[in-house]
Amino acid sequence: MLEIDNIFSFLNGLPPSVCIALLLATAFAILWSLRYLILVSASQVMKGGRPGKNTIMVEALRLPLTMVVVALLLVLLQHAWDHFGMGGERLESISAITAQLLLTLALVVFLDRLSIGSLDRYSDKSILLKNSNSLIKGSIRIAILGIGVLVMLGTLGISVTPIIASLGIASLAVALALQPTLENFFSGVQLIADKPIRVGDFIELESGEQGFVEKIGWRSTWIKMLPNNIIIMPNSVLAQSKLINYYYPAKELSVPVEVGVHYDSDLEFVEQITLEVARHILKTHKWGVPDYETFVVYHTFDQSSINFTVMLRAQEYFNRFFIKSEFIKALHARYRQEGIVIPYPIRALNTQQESPNFLVRQDD
Repeated sequence: MLEIDNIFSFLNGLPPSVCIALLLATAFAILWSLRYLILVSASQVMKGGRPGKNTIMVEALRLPLTMVVVALLLVLLQHAWDHFGMGGERLESISAITAQLLLTLALVVFLDRLSIGSLDRYSDKSILLKNSNSLIKGSIRIAILGIGVLVMLGTLGISVTPIIASLGIASLAVALALQPTLENFFSGVQLIADKPIRVGDFIELESGEQGFVEKIGWRSTWIKMLPNNIIIMPNSVLAQSKLINYYYPAKELSVPVEVGVHYDSDLEFVEQITLEVARHILKTHKWGVPDYETFVVYHTFDQSSINFTVMLRAQEYFNRFFIKSEFIKALHARYRQEGIVIPYPIRALNTQQESPNFLVRQDD
């Protein structure tokens, strides 16, 4: 307080309003320069660290430092009013409370931006953070804002003890009223913990829809379908549904191809040619798995052909369509070259049985 009075003593020859204006302008210039230096230092203090980390710190500090500058100017203004006897107790009280609220809000904004920015940065490096990104963000923001509001209420002179005590009673009523929402929330937590699906997985629902998991939120999970539409599934429904995850435990999957050849075919020769074509496709196609040991299994004496299955391997679910298409084209051309016949379906028509004379004789 003595140092501030010494500052004011240099301005005693000027009108009070001019003194206060000059003082605030000088203080603003000094504080804004300090803000700039802090931001520059924050961007350079970890210059040898990971790229992007400095940006998170700078962005987290930018707005809070502005609030701190405004709060300090209000404190200075309060002392100026007190020195010159201009403001009155009410204005000084309002100025002091506003400054305290700004400082608290600055701390809340800094913690919120720093935590959310760090979460966004590291979510791609952690499967758990990537799957639970929205849930963790919401939980962090609720915790920070809740504590910040309680501190602000205490600054305003409002007792927070009754509020905290009443939350216990009110939480029961809220839980009953929001039972479906809470069920979806805890189902989302269960999906993240149990990990039957992860963000980015391609899944098929019990109802038959297929798509990529876009996000697992508080209430619902968003699934992007192939036509670029979004299915929004409540977490509680998804947690109780039977689904197929085509990316778990690995993206690679087998691609069975059904083939039929004529009964007169040499099956050993057919198997040899088929395996040669299959291995060639797996080694040359960009989505094939070259080290996969493909095989042929004969399984059916059909009406016009002997049927078998060729097992290929694709790198992920969508690749299977292209692998299968290339294999069918190559196999058809090779069979034609080797004289292996893929028979047409055969139907026997009894024209005599369907003639009018046959029907008349049956009636007699």
